[in-house]
Amino acid sequence: MTDKGDRFEGNERKYLDDVLKNGFTASKSGSMNERLEKKFAQLHDQKFAITANSGTSTLHMALNAFGVGPGDEVIIPALTVAMCGFAVWQCGAIPVYADVRNDTFLMDSNDVRKKITKKTKAIMPVHMYGNMCNMTEIMNISKKYNLFVVEDCAECLYASDDKNRKSGTIGHVGSWSFENSKHLSTGDGGIVATDDEQLATNMRQFGGVGFKNITANSGKVRIDRDKFQNPSYTRHNMFAFNYRMPELCAAVGLAQCERLDYFVDMRESMGHAYLQVMNDYDLFLPQKTQEGFRNTYWTFAAKFLGKEYDVSWYDFRKKYMENNGDGIYSAHQTTNNEPCFKNSKLGYGDVPIAESLQKDLMLFTTNQKDENERNLQVSALEKTIQFFK
Repeated sequence: MTDKGDRFEGNERKYLDDVLKNGFTASKSGSMNERLEKKFAQLHDQKFAITANSGTSTLHMALNAFGVGPGDEVIIPALTVAMCGFAVWQCGAIPVYADVRNDTFLMDSNDVRKKITKKTKAIMPVHMYGNMCNMTEIMNISKKYNLFVVEDCAECLYASDDKNRKSGTIGHVGSWSFENSKHLSTGDGGIVATDDEQLATNMRQFGGVGFKNITANSGKVRIDRDKFQNPSYTRHNMFAFNYRMPELCAAVGLAQCERLDYFVDMRESMGHAYLQVMNDYDLFLPQKTQEGFRNTYWTFAAKFLGKEYDVSWYDFRKKYMENNGDGIYSAHQTTNNEPCFKNSKLGYGDVPIAESLQKDLMLFTTNQKDENERNLQVSALEKTIQFFK
């Protein structure tokens, strides 16, 4: 695994120092949050971007902006992290679990169609492991049934589809995570992007404690000193949350964005190296990247077929690590089977493919910093496959 310090060799320390020198006030070039938002919006060719303290908060902000509330339903893939379901629950709404495809491991649009009801308000496609869902099909469903779409891109930065559209720029809102394991990190944090001014204003106000003078473009609160210090002045026009990103985190995020291509290319290189090895053997079924799509490999996902050769998931992982492999992660439990959802009977939807896949998926790390580290993982994989062959 790459040295953790290697992630922060750009302007991170300079920008952190700038924040401290300015006493957390904005410099002439604007606050770090403003600069990060502007940079991220430009990278994704979006009009508006709004930072937040996590990628879970950003999903909540988006669903709230859509008007999702008690009694509404939001369709999410079952094969995803529980936080997608948490955001639905936070709105008082009901998660409806969609199954995934056997080949891409991503939301199955045919199953989405089957699970639309009169209560459906939104769809949340989750671009898992760095690979994009078929957004053309999902947006066709959205248009037909007048549904909102928030793309969860927590694990999928700068991927693209066969129309060269970047992940997070096709639905009504795109949502990203800056948690410490993601392509770009602020330690923790998140960001949303959209071209819709009304949605942007609502998301920024909802995550900014409901200050009425917050706009789609700016989170500034103290615009007019005389008004703000007037005892008759009223500040908040909605019930809201404090989801704002600290300036220190935004400083790190800005520097990370400046090296976006480096971080994405690094993971792609490792993903392609794993793929080349696995294509020569029949012990794995790698996640399919659709024709014309770009997978940016937050992790390398593959279905382990060891049962057919009497090799257990656990034995393969153990031997891989003995051969100096980084380790192999399992997929998160399907959301419908997490105890908080299952025991409370929150949500519904049969998802046999997702439940079956979850048990067999292997997730390989992709954050190796150079060719030497990548070769170490390739060697470990080849040795382990040969051992069980």
